[in-house]
Amino acid sequence: MDRAPQLALVAGEASGDLLAGLLMGGLRARWPALRAAGIGGPRMAAQGFEAWWPHEKLAVRGYVEVLRHYREIAAIRRTLGDRLLRERPDAFIGVDAPDFNLGLEERLRAGGVRTIHFVCPSIWAWRGKRVEKIRRAADHVLCLFPFEPELLAAHGIAATYVGHPLADTIPLEVPRSKARQALGVGEGETVVALMPGSRRSEAQYMAASVVQAAAEMHRREPGLRFLLPVVPGLHGLIAPAVEQYAGGAAVTLVEGRSHEVLAASDVVIVASGTATLEAALFKRPMVITYKMHWLSYQLMKRMGYLPWVGLPNILCEDFVVPELLQDAATPQALADAALRWLHDPAGCARLAERFTELHLRLRRDTAQAATHAIEEVLRG
Repeated sequence: MDRAPQLALVAGEASGDLLAGLLMGGLRARWPALRAAGIGGPRMAAQGFEAWWPHEKLAVRGYVEVLRHYREIAAIRRTLGDRLLRERPDAFIGVDAPDFNLGLEERLRAGGVRTIHFVCPSIWAWRGKRVEKIRRAADHVLCLFPFEPELLAAHGIAATYVGHPLADTIPLEVPRSKARQALGVGEGETVVALMPGSRRSEAQYMAASVVQAAAEMHRREPGLRFLLPVVPGLHGLIAPAVEQYAGGAAVTLVEGRSHEVLAASDVVIVASGTATLEAALFKRPMVITYKMHWLSYQLMKRMGYLPWVGLPNILCEDFVVPELLQDAATPQALADAALRWLHDPAGCARLAERFTELHLRLRRDTAQAATHAIEEVLRG
């Protein structure tokens, strides 16, 4: 395609904004005059993206939680679909957010707009019947993990493995000293990273237990230092939880800068999601946790196929790090699991080796590979 394309994108939360921002870097390197608009966040805006709605509008997780916002989200999708069918971009790229994007892609594709879905939904882990919707919705799927294209091909879906962009951006060697210096952390301090989720609904369910876990760890080992990176927009929700539940624990809120916090940390208590993969790529021992509305949890648990929930465990096909979910995610259990890592340097070293192997598998210059795949779709 000789001229710069006009693309529409939707990224529905902080992790999608991160992926889409990295993708747009590759697209803009190929087409400096690229025009892109839709739903996105600050990382996309930094690449010249025009956000018609902010990505926070779609940052909702769980069936019950989605129902509370359903009318607004459905109205946004309908209005966006109407506009894109009128303006007819060269392609629509749905970045993750499958519950929102697949339905929109299906409508756009039926209307003659090329559709690309970036991040294969986890049909290998749960909701396998969703593959039929993917086949109707997407002209092409860009996959983060190497086993996914073959799985999709078996269902007649064109796909390309592009690697995971985080594996390109996160260095193989962890810049621990540099990160500690930037955050004002001493080399001799033991640092625990607290990451209770990037969505408002996640913070509402998990912030209290994660901060209480820090208080419990402090009670047992008073010298620990705690860092909690806060996603823009969630400070007003996180700060009161810290004030209420931290006790005497030294919990420092850090605006963004999650990668520096991970690099500086000795162990991480982290909500299940993309952040667990980030922690793995930084070779950090971690405890994965998750809480949601009890009904949402029961519904999602029944749809799962794998014994693991966290991405590091799924990709390593083993319980390499503990998972404490829902009722099991008590402050005492989280503190126990995190402290076990701090007292097991040999186990941390073995885990770092597993995560280094994973890092190497996922490196593929994702922005360039994805841009090439998108160009092939545009030519077709």
